[in-house]
Amino acid sequence: MTHSPVRHTLERWAQGERIAPLPARDGAAPPAISFEFFPPKTEALEAQLWSCIERLARLRPDFVSVTYGAGGSTQERTHATVLRLVKETDLTPAAHLTCVGATKEAVNEVARRYWEAGVKHIVALRGDMPGGAAYAPHPGGYAFAADLVEGLRKVADFEISVAAYPETHPQAASPEADLDNLKRKLDAGATRAITQVFFDNSIFLRFLDKALAAGIKAPIVPGILPVTNFKQAKSFAEACGTSVPAWMADMFDGLDDDIETRRMVSAAMAAEQVRLLQANGIDEFHFYTLNRPDLTYAIARILGVKPEAPAA
Repeated sequence: MTHSPVRHTLERWAQGERIAPLPARDGAAPPAISFEFFPPKTEALEAQLWSCIERLARLRPDFVSVTYGAGGSTQERTHATVLRLVKETDLTPAAHLTCVGATKEAVNEVARRYWEAGVKHIVALRGDMPGGAAYAPHPGGYAFAADLVEGLRKVADFEISVAAYPETHPQAASPEADLDNLKRKLDAGATRAITQVFFDNSIFLRFLDKALAAGIKAPIVPGILPVTNFKQAKSFAEACGTSVPAWMADMFDGLDDDIETRRMVSAAMAAEQVRLLQANGIDEFHFYTLNRPDLTYAIARILGVKPEAPAA
């Protein structure tokens, strides 16, 4: 039997830093969770969406949100999806609503339609211009998300969520200006902030410290994206100003054609992210599902969220 050169392995292990396990959840309540879906463009994608909704509904999320395309490009599909959620499920839907390309009266009318249909939760966003153009407020519209929040408060007593950016909105003048904008949205009457995707927990936790120091008290809920397609996720992250750690790229290196291993890596990586956040006291999570339920379902279970027992 041959031996590799001595590396003083035992001594190195014995003298290394001891890292305690993550706290056990014994007796602790599971965290609150919510899910984000996007409206389908085809019948096949609609079937995929409703299969996703049916599976994740068993986890009894606090609410589920439905996205709104750039410039309101998916307005009718978003509205139809939200109304179907109201009519056919017991879920609490939250409809995305943006400022882009519409007058205040038109936006208010959409909001009133939601309220009358039983949709009491709005995700209020500035929104993006079609084609990636530079943002320009509509002459007769709400200029920014804080103005939209203030306007919605006059329409009805909505629960309102807004966006937060741990790594700063790509179009913000500075991190300080971006944080000031978040505070304006919350001071205008928003209930909570949901963050843009992030992959480095330390960035999010430092952001919470800065938000508290700025006088923000409302919950800032981490937005979690379970990654199954790294190239797609990297492209999305770059577009919204989210950094992609080198270790993450290394984890997926060489797995483009190895779907099964990629899924296992994805699950392990996302599980580590949420459990470490949970160990740091985070008790609410928002998942960007991409209309695919399996990985999100597994991660929620790791967090201690169990499905509703089937009726006897």
